[in-house]
Amino acid sequence: MGARLASALALALATLGAALAEAKPPTRLFAEDQPIKVILRGPISAVSSTPSTLRTARPATLELLVPVAEQHAIQLSPRGRTRRQKDRCTFPPLRVEFAVKPATTSIFERQKRLKLVTHCRPVPQHQQYVLLEFAVYRMFNVLSPHGLRARLGSFDYIEANGRTVASRLGFFTEDPDDAASRNDLKEATVGPRVVAGQLDPAAAARAALFEYMIGNTDWSMRQAPLGGDCCHNFRLLGAANAQSGLIPIPYDFDSSGFVNAPYAVPPPELGLGSVRDRHYRGYCMHNAQAIAAAAEFRAKKGQVMAALASVPQLDEGRRRGAVAYIESFYRDIATDEDVRKRVLKTCIT
Repeated sequence: MGARLASALALALATLGAALAEAKPPTRLFAEDQPIKVILRGPISAVSSTPSTLRTARPATLELLVPVAEQHAIQLSPRGRTRRQKDRCTFPPLRVEFAVKPATTSIFERQKRLKLVTHCRPVPQHQQYVLLEFAVYRMFNVLSPHGLRARLGSFDYIEANGRTVASRLGFFTEDPDDAASRNDLKEATVGPRVVAGQLDPAAAARAALFEYMIGNTDWSMRQAPLGGDCCHNFRLLGAANAQSGLIPIPYDFDSSGFVNAPYAVPPPELGLGSVRDRHYRGYCMHNAQAIAAAAEFRAKKGQVMAALASVPQLDEGRRRGAVAYIESFYRDIATDEDVRKRVLKTCIT
């Protein structure tokens, strides 16, 4: 690495570190950036082949090798919907639940259950999709202290008989309860649907603009699909028992244009030609806050780009494409008038 590049990366990481220090410290797992190395040992094939209608959990073992050696009994189960369709992915996202509370000396201290974002298929390009989605979490951390943290790692999936099923990159995501705790909030219990007036206007506008930035339309901060608890790829945080001023925090970004996974398609009702096409889905009642949020995004552009620059193992072609995609967003919000003309024209009334 050249001296100039090394100096630029060091500055980017220092800037990013300052940006991430706005809320209370996260739990130990998410307090550091060093990639971890993990072995998940157990009935991997049975877990990955579980029918998509089931969430069957099976006993397994999590062995942490880096940064320290630890071993934990866990329950391992598949999660998600779209990626569990076998014509889309051959390996599902996973949920890790600790069978015994980790010790206070463990890197997993205070963890009970964790979502693990995994590879979709065992080919190199799918490693890049994992890294791009990881980058999205990092970028939102710059823009909001409420965003979920993520911890990147390499994961070996090994059957109980010793057969290695896969060795791939993945990352854990912070539990929303922990993100709420960092911000002196609680995860809200609101039922299957809320109205736009229950959302914190500034936070809702910021999150909607962020989804526009990454070209994501696979979300709702007001209701869940299939009648479940609110919301779709969003969680709501607020004061204890709050029913208003709710802060929406996004997650699951693999269907975004920024990641551009091969299985990602835009909702047909939006009439978009590609998942890369941006479409703003924020609420018109929050347009003033969206314009203010755009000013925040412009002010933090250097930190957003630093978050992207800090992601390891992205190949240079992907990195250049990711930077170009974010740069096109910044052209859309170059001025307040640009925001009105290019972004807010599709706001939801």
